[in-house]
Amino acid sequence: MIRINFRNVVMSLVAMLLVACGTSNKMVSDGSGATVHDASDIAAKHVAFLKKVQNNAVTAKNITSKIDFTLRTGEKEFSFPGALYMRKDDVIRIQITPFGLMEAGRLEFTKDYVLIVNRMNKEYVKADYNQVDFLKDNGLDFYALQAIFWDELFKPGTQQVSESSLKDYAVDMREMLSDISLGKGKMTYNWTADSKTGVINKLNVLYDGKHSGQTTVNCEYSVFKSVGSKLFPTNISMRFSTSALAKANNTGFILKLKNIGTDGDWESRTNVSGKYKQVSVESLMKKLMSL
Repeated sequence: MIRINFRNVVMSLVAMLLVACGTSNKMVSDGSGATVHDASDIAAKHVAFLKKVQNNAVTAKNITSKIDFTLRTGEKEFSFPGALYMRKDDVIRIQITPFGLMEAGRLEFTKDYVLIVNRMNKEYVKADYNQVDFLKDNGLDFYALQAIFWDELFKPGTQQVSESSLKDYAVDMREMLSDISLGKGKMTYNWTADSKTGVINKLNVLYDGKHSGQTTVNCEYSVFKSVGSKLFPTNISMRFSTSALAKANNTGFILKLKNIGTDGDWESRTNVSGKYKQVSVESLMKKLMSL
């Protein structure tokens, strides 16, 4: 049972990676129809709001936490304890410990490769992003994935959102919640943020692959706690629906962070024992597709 559940965890995260970012540029207009003078004022307000959203980013270099990881597959739920380690612009690591005693597996995403370690079967995959066709074809970007976990705005294909690129976002300002949208190629991104504080509490991503179908990711962020002078979500919920992977529809997970900290005294790279067998990306994908 542990083996099957861990594979499902991998499948869920791979589904998220599928839609992590797009490739080509596309401007999204706010469609306000305002006069030139009014449009200029509105644009300035929108940029000011986007800067407020950006200023909410946690400044800590490291985020660490014990986690409760709940996997949802249809009507079923599986829960595991584990740990989350993130170092800005460097690595995201999720470790799964089914009984809180022994690590069953880990997923490590760096700027250069994806590492998946299955300790129950002593096997692993270490692959450049370009080695996984559906990730490569859909423009997987580490920095977009990082922004999703850190609850930040992102622009696929760039390491960070520059001030000059804020004009590429469309903003719909409302009294309580405001929408921020960005279209890039086959991707459409929509963030929902508190109109007063600028704190992001939702992200919806749509990938329209036309012939290959659609993939959606819905993220919700809640239970914010202070990390330094900023707020960070300790509940992160993600739900996927895709026609690109078998049995990945209506799959998702919830991360509940406990005892969140900023300790940097940990290794950012996993060294895999020589006793482990390296398996191919194709072999892993066949296993996932057979679930």
